[in-house]
Amino acid sequence: MAGLDATELSRIAARRPMPRASKTLRVYDHFAAMVFAQLTYRESLRGIETCLSARPSLAYHMGIRGRVTRTNLAYANEHRDWRIFSDVAAVLMRRAQRLSAEIPAPLGLEADLFALDATVIELSMALFPWARWKQSLASVKLNVLLDLRGDIPVFASLHEGKKHEVASLDDIPVHPGSYYVMDRGYLDFARLYRLHQAGAFFVTRLKSNTCFYVSESRPVDESTGLRSDQTITLNSAIGRRDYPEKLRRIRFIDPETAKTLVFVTNQFDLEALLVAQIYRRRWAIELFFRWIKQHLRLRGFYSTSANGVRVQVWTAICAYLLVTIAKRRLNLPNSLWEILQVVSIASMEQIPIGELLTKVDTSIDHVDSCKQLEINYS
Repeated sequence: MAGLDATELSRIAARRPMPRASKTLRVYDHFAAMVFAQLTYRESLRGIETCLSARPSLAYHMGIRGRVTRTNLAYANEHRDWRIFSDVAAVLMRRAQRLSAEIPAPLGLEADLFALDATVIELSMALFPWARWKQSLASVKLNVLLDLRGDIPVFASLHEGKKHEVASLDDIPVHPGSYYVMDRGYLDFARLYRLHQAGAFFVTRLKSNTCFYVSESRPVDESTGLRSDQTITLNSAIGRRDYPEKLRRIRFIDPETAKTLVFVTNQFDLEALLVAQIYRRRWAIELFFRWIKQHLRLRGFYSTSANGVRVQVWTAICAYLLVTIAKRRLNLPNSLWEILQVVSIASMEQIPIGELLTKVDTSIDHVDSCKQLEINYS
């Protein structure tokens, strides 16, 4: 929890007060308990209460001053505005991104490379009727913009499953000169044109039913998997209205899967093979979604309300960011998975993370110094 100060969290919470503030569970207590539940994979509010009440002195040193009971947690999850935790996540995102600024840009690019994607978190229709997606399915959708320099989320939004992920293009931060890679679910030429006008570059896949005509074709080295590198203009009336300028179309055959991929981008200066490699880096966000779903508490929820579900998802993102910040600040060589596993069994101990992760060779017999065994009887 060293990545976030209690005073900083209180200032954020003051902007969104509760209808009836809890006197025994501060916002920091609520946040710390939920992050503790994520890091240790507690299965219920009762489990959170039992663990924290069993070691009250250690909970106190974690910054928890209030009474963490399942009743208080249930009330806080129901009534404390989830936007408090999204604001906290935004603060941690900026902090983690600054710590990763010294990492070289991927693929030797001179600008930042971001990957945008969404994942569906399935819910029970009987317990979460407010999240109805289809006739018998319920879900929420998590949209994430991932900085591929350090696999750091720099933007996230959570919506009901019925909202299409392409709408997140209206909300993401746009940095001129940066690259945004996404799958073809985000192929909306009007929104992509706004990215282009803002000075950003995008790489995505072209749908097979897109109408266009080729105005220029450049030679390619087919031994690398490239098949064509063309300048195109959209041919339909809607296409010309949404994106009136020229685009670059690259057809590439993946040598590993023999699958044909057709990319579209507004970047004309990079090598065609480098554009294909940029799209390949999009797989990092798929690994990010897989990681948080496997190692954090996103499959079972402590609350059935819309606010409670959002609180839990945002605290899961905060837990990931806190682990990442600790890794960057302490220059730990261990993977995030290794750090999380160690933290999960020692989250309440007052031991530096670096010391917890230090490997001790137990095969060597340690000889005590004779001076340590001397007793002064005087």
